Amino acid sequence: MTAPQALLDQDGVRLTVLDAVATVTMNRPAKRNAQSPAMWRALTEAGRLLPGQRAGRGAPGRGQVLLRGLDRQAFTPEGFDGEPSFLDLARGSEADLDAEIASYQRAFTWWRRNDIVSIAAVQGHAIGAGFQLALACDLRVCADDVQFAMRETSLGLVPDLGGTQPLVGLVGYARALEICATGRFVHAAEAERVGLANLVVPTGELDAATDDLAAALLAAPRDAVVETKALLRGAVGRAYDEQRVEERAAQGRRLRDLAGLGE
Repeated sequence: MTAPQALLDQDGVRLTVLDAVATVTMNRPAKRNAQSPAMWRALTEAGRLLPGQRAGRGAPGRGQVLLRGLDRQAFTPEGFDGEPSFLDLARGSEADLDAEIASYQRAFTWWRRNDIVSIAAVQGHAIGAGFQLALACDLRVCADDVQFAMRETSLGLVPDLGGTQPLVGLVGYARALEICATGRFVHAAEAERVGLANLVVPTGELDAATDDLAAALLAAPRDAVVETKALLRGAVGRAYDEQRVEERAAQGRRLRDLAGLGE
């Protein structure tokens, strides 16, 4: 069997590609996968290196706790080596602070690219930034021990890594507010019931279930999946008649392509 090609392995992030499946693994066991600005830069680089794949698989490493939130060292006066602490950022200009947060967000935005379908394989605790990384993906396969929580408000902060919009889209405004404002844990059964999890499986079956879903996504013609994802992503922001126009245009492109008349 062909071995996966490693494209990136730095700062707790590993990117491998095997055929049409790319796997991004969070691998910072010494910190129990707690996230840092260096890890976010590596995730951004993974997105830059990722070719136009059919299925992108986010696999957060092995261990009991897989998608932890921000490393609390960020809140100390010294911060991380070579990084401005959060206190330093707060003392800086508004423009510099905005630019720094925007750079963090880039690690969470590329997962929604139309040319890939991203799957988060989540086990154990997915807290704060970890929860938002799971929300950044198109689909979530969860082990039955999963516990999601948005704990930023308990620190006097807000979720700022792109997680608020997909959370509201999945569970609705009122439930999203309650989850974020209370910081409570959402366990596997509730996650599946309210739409946070596409599938919940026993822990030992997580990898196989994720692989099966990736294979099912790869079974359809790539361009049809790309067009469908773009249609669905834009549907919420369009009026019904506008969406019908987009459907016609997308179908026209598909028919011309199938007839060999595409660009």
